[in-house]
Amino acid sequence: MEGISLEAKRLPIFDGLVQKDIDVFNEAIGARIQTYKKGDRILRAYEENRYIGILVDGRAQVVSEDRLGNEALGHTLDKGAIFGCPSAVLGEEYNCISVDAVKDTTVLLLPYKNLLTRGIHTGHVHGIVMQNFLKILSRKMVLMMRKVEVLSQKSVRERLTVYLLHEEEQQRRNDPRVPGRGQLAKYLECNRSALTREISHMKEEGLLACEDDWMSLLKKT
Repeated sequence: MEGISLEAKRLPIFDGLVQKDIDVFNEAIGARIQTYKKGDRILRAYEENRYIGILVDGRAQVVSEDRLGNEALGHTLDKGAIFGCPSAVLGEEYNCISVDAVKDTTVLLLPYKNLLTRGIHTGHVHGIVMQNFLKILSRKMVLMMRKVEVLSQKSVRERLTVYLLHEEEQQRRNDPRVPGRGQLAKYLECNRSALTREISHMKEEGLLACEDDWMSLLKKT
């Protein structure tokens, strides 16, 4: 468990706990660390999964996938984010997302059944972990609601503007980091060329400043 101890104390799911309690909890439920290279698929849609994953380091991308293999880019996962809950809790038939490593990534894997049956024996530590777990899931629901808000906009410009406003708030910066144009077009569910054209128009109109990996709205209305 030493590898987990080095990073676990800085994860939101362990907020309010000292390192000794974290080590005891992880040992009790059989948690383990797994590393992935950039481009690796961490979680596959519609496949059996027994673990709830928590990002310890790196960044990952959620990819929605239907039964025909069509993919749509979802939100990004940063340190502390949770994934794998639907398939771990309900079974693989309820999981329609995959998760890909955007860069080298480290994941803490919590066996779902052990989390419930063995974790409870750690007393108040289990209660704190589950409270933090619910908070993280609630924030995840907010991200899903934001995606719906973005896609409810009619034009590419409106979708991009609402997306950037959300990212400014989430990243707490006026020049939020953004994915490449292809990935961003998938998230906004629009044609890449249409997105590139709209970005150029907004720059010409003094509404947007950007480089390859960031964008900044110069006017909010």
